[in-house]
Amino acid sequence: MIRENDIQWPQSRLSDLQLLIGLALIKFAVHLVFNNQYGFHQDALAFLANGLNLDWGYVAYPPLTPFIGRIGLELFGPSLVGIKSLAVLAQCIAMVVTGLMAKELGGDRRAQVIATLAAAIGIMSLGMSTLFQYITFDYLWWVLIFYCLIRLLKDDNPTWWLGIGIFIGLGMMTKYTMIFLVAGLALSALIFADLRKHLFSRWLWLGVGASLLIFLPNLIWQIQHDFISIDFLNSISARDRAMGRADGFFVQQLYVNLNPVAVPLAIAGLYYLLAGDGQKFRPICIIFILTTALFAVARGRFYYTAPLYPSLLAAGAVFISNWLSHKSETVQNRLIWSGWGLFVVGAIAGMIIFVPFAPVHSAVWDLTLGIHDNYYDQIGWDDLVNETAKIYEAHEDMHQNLGILASHYGSASAFQIYGDSYDLPVAISPVNSYWLRGYGENPPDAVLTIGYEVNEIDGYFSSCDLVGKAENRYGIEKPRPEIFLCSGLLASWETLWPELQRFS
Repeated sequence: MIRENDIQWPQSRLSDLQLLIGLALIKFAVHLVFNNQYGFHQDALAFLANGLNLDWGYVAYPPLTPFIGRIGLELFGPSLVGIKSLAVLAQCIAMVVTGLMAKELGGDRRAQVIATLAAAIGIMSLGMSTLFQYITFDYLWWVLIFYCLIRLLKDDNPTWWLGIGIFIGLGMMTKYTMIFLVAGLALSALIFADLRKHLFSRWLWLGVGASLLIFLPNLIWQIQHDFISIDFLNSISARDRAMGRADGFFVQQLYVNLNPVAVPLAIAGLYYLLAGDGQKFRPICIIFILTTALFAVARGRFYYTAPLYPSLLAAGAVFISNWLSHKSETVQNRLIWSGWGLFVVGAIAGMIIFVPFAPVHSAVWDLTLGIHDNYYDQIGWDDLVNETAKIYEAHEDMHQNLGILASHYGSASAFQIYGDSYDLPVAISPVNSYWLRGYGENPPDAVLTIGYEVNEIDGYFSSCDLVGKAENRYGIEKPRPEIFLCSGLLASWETLWPELQRFS
C-alpha cells in the first residue's frame, strides 16, 4: 500500500527558485496570449521611434527604454507580442525577485509563493505587463535595489552596495524619479547605524561611482542640451497639477499600486518591519515612508511609488506564513484556501481591468474605458498612417516637397514605425525630441497636418484646406481628426520652429 507520506509531489522536487520561476512562466504565458490585442500605446510608439534614433538622451526621458525598444524592433519588428514580451519579462523577473526577498527576510516556501503571487497580481504590474513603457523597467530596477539592500542588512556584507549602485545607475538611465529613492536611501543611511557604518566603506563609494559612471552619458547629453529635460518635467508637472492628475495620491496607493486583496499583506509587512521579528530590516520600511512622502510633497503621480510595494509584500508574506505556522492544521487549511480564493478573485478583477482581452465596444471594454484610457490610446495608429498615405498619394505631385507635420508624439511616432510600408516621409513634429531633430535638411514646402485645429496652424501658411479625416476601423472618434493640407509658408522654418515648440 502506498501511504500519502511516501508520495513525492512534483512541487517538492523543485527548488524554491525553480518554483518561483515556474509561477513567473505562467504569468508570461498568460500575457503572451492576450498581448496581441488593439495596438501599441502612444507612449510605446514614442519609445520605439526614439529607439530608431538612438541617442544618449531624449527630452522626455533617459535613453535606456528606447534602447530596449530598438533591441525589440531588431528581434521582432513592430510585433505587438514580441515588443511587449520584453515588458512581461521585466515584470516576471520582478515577481521572482519579490519571492526571493521573502526568502531573505526569513520566509519559508509558502511565504515566497505568497509574495510572488501578490506581486504578480498587482494592478500596476498587470498593466505594465501589457504596455511597453519606462515604468515597466524602472519598476524592475527598484525591486532589485531593495533585494540588494535586504541582503546588505541581512549579511552585513558591504559588497551589496555595488549592486545597489549599478541598479541605481540603470534606474537613472530609465526614469529620473529614481532620484527620489536615492534621497530616501541616503536619509535612511544617516538615520540607521547599520547603514551609517558603511559610509566610509569603499564598496559604498564604488557603488556611487558605478551609478555615476552609468548615468554619465545622459548627464553629458543634458549639459549639451541645456538641461532641456528639466524644462520638460516642470512643464508636465504643472500640466498634471492643473488637470488634477496628482490628486488622490494616497487613495490610489491601495487599489492601483497594489491589488486591493493584497493590501492586508502590505500592512502586515509594515508591522513586521517596524515592530515584529523583521526589525533588523527596519530601514526598508523607513525608505518606503520617506520616499512616498517625498513624492507626495512633490505632487508626483500615484504610480511613481508602485515599485516600493514588493518589499512590503515580501515582509508581509513572511509575517503571515509565520503566524499561520502557529495555528492548527485545520485552521491553516481554511485560512490558506480562503487566501488563495481572494488572490484568484483579485487576479481576475485585475485582468479584467488591465489585460487586453475584451473586444472593442464590448461591455468589458466599456467598463475599462471608464477606469483608464490605456486601451483608448492603443487604437487607430496604423489606421491613421493608412488614411494619411491615401491623401499623401493624391496630393504629392502637386508640391515639390510635401511633408507631414504632427502635433503629438504618438502620431509622429506612428508614422516612423508604420510609414515605411507606405513610402511616406518621416513626420516632423515640434514636440519633445522631435523638435530637437528639426524639420529636416530639405524642409517641406507644404505639409499635411495631423492633430491640429485649423486656427492653430493657418497663421503660418497662406492656405490650409481640409483634405481628409483620420478614422479607424473601430469607429472610435479621436481628438482633432481633421487632416489639412497647408502650403505657402509665411515665414521660414527656421523662424517658425521655435514658435511651434511644446512639451507633451
